[in-house]
Amino acid sequence: MKRLLTACLLTFSASLFAQAPADTAGKLIPQKELAIKTNTIIKIENLGPNINSDLPELRPTISADGNILFFICENHPANTKYNSVPNSQDIWYSWRDDDGKWSEARHLSYPLNTMQYNAVYWVSPDNNRILIRGAFHNGAFLGKGISMSVLQSNGRWCEPEMLRIKNYEKYDKGRQSGASMSHDGQTLLLYISPVPGGEDSDLFFCQLQKDGTWSEPKSLGKQINGDDTDEMTPYLAADGETLYFSSNRKGSLGSNDIWMSKRLDKTWQKWSEPINLGSPINTPDWDAFFTLDAGGEYAYLTTKLNTMGESDIVRVKLLEKERPKPVILVSGNVYNAHTKQPLAASLVYETLPDGAIAGNGVSSEMDGSFKIVLPYDKNYSIHANADKFFAQSENLNLDSMVKAGYKEIHKDLYLVPIEIGQVVRLNNVFFDFDKATLRPESFVELDRVVELLKENPKIEIELSAHTDSYGSDDYNMKLSDNRAKSCREYILSKGIKESRIISKGYGETMPVAPNDTDENRQLNRRVEFKILKN
Repeated sequence: MKRLLTACLLTFSASLFAQAPADTAGKLIPQKELAIKTNTIIKIENLGPNINSDLPELRPTISADGNILFFICENHPANTKYNSVPNSQDIWYSWRDDDGKWSEARHLSYPLNTMQYNAVYWVSPDNNRILIRGAFHNGAFLGKGISMSVLQSNGRWCEPEMLRIKNYEKYDKGRQSGASMSHDGQTLLLYISPVPGGEDSDLFFCQLQKDGTWSEPKSLGKQINGDDTDEMTPYLAADGETLYFSSNRKGSLGSNDIWMSKRLDKTWQKWSEPINLGSPINTPDWDAFFTLDAGGEYAYLTTKLNTMGESDIVRVKLLEKERPKPVILVSGNVYNAHTKQPLAASLVYETLPDGAIAGNGVSSEMDGSFKIVLPYDKNYSIHANADKFFAQSENLNLDSMVKAGYKEIHKDLYLVPIEIGQVVRLNNVFFDFDKATLRPESFVELDRVVELLKENPKIEIELSAHTDSYGSDDYNMKLSDNRAKSCREYILSKGIKESRIISKGYGETMPVAPNDTDENRQLNRRVEFKILKN
């Protein structure tokens, strides 16, 4: 994905920064070190001349995999309105190669850089969506707000489309505003000023609704929003709990500092007491625009100390106490299970056994690639959605990996065409050991089959269950038959006609892999359905 996305980004119009010496281009430059009481050395690393110049570089936004960086460059001659408006701000980007070197920064073209002040607020874990400053509709700029753009199959970003936030205009009345989003795509974080013409802002949140709109902004609460203080540039770490933001509250080293707080419940209005991240992250100057990759080890931010220009993008390795909880970055591709061709699809991941939506994503129109971030402590079902396909879901049980650190894993997803003869494996149907009793985790998966049958009233299916080779042939046949009946009975209980479903147990007679390893035996223990009529 990284190489393909890099190749596609190169199609954007480009203009180069000041040339750097060949032996330093793209390398991190040690800028400052500070010894603290624990004898730990905190390094501030300048991202170097391929990104920073003698101009102001601002608002870094790093991708979850840490390989793509979007930022603002102010007053660059390549900026869209350089000749017409003072302090023009456009979006630039750079990517990191396999050796950790950053490419020479490039200027994004229309429709992301327009005649307005431009910025990227957030990049999704799949690298296929970004939040953009301003409200756009059908290519027209409408004013204040937030818009989303999606990466298309030609490698270019589509025209941004505004997020429909209930009563947004009622809250954004000040001179500054901005946004970020949780990595699960379910919660939008805003900084806006409810005071007409005001410069001080507060932090708010909105939540995604079933119709794709966003709820009315609500304050993050008094623990975050102080009286007569300025809270801005929120960033929620990949764990969905750790919030970093900029504030000039009491205890700041300068006009604004970076603070950290932990979300304490699901209301989004109860937080731990914010902690100042201290020097050298915070300086006597104005500090904001703090962002992290999914690993949570390195933060990226803007500084005005010891810079190549007016302000630079730097990286700092956080202390353990400053980091969010570890997560898993899941990457993969979505494929047509029949043709094995990649597919563009929407992704949904749910927690089991409750079936609550835990997040969303999209796969690339170019190669079906995706990335999602999953916090530990939960059991997840993951599947893709596309018209005229049924998803073969996958299971990731992370509640047994609580003490594990940050990890990256690969898991492909498959969509089965809704056609006669196609077989769908139900990976999230579970039974008690050696029994035919459905476990509650299975209901989410079987409910998807119910939905398929209700939406396609002519479909008839065969539900089948299979075992590995342990046990006698007769025992395995009986066990599998009873398990298939249990699935059928559950589906019938949801109002599906008996004539549309038959069930059958095949025991160990139809293995999909040799019964020679635990992994292969697990593949053979399965529940499937086959489309008999459509």
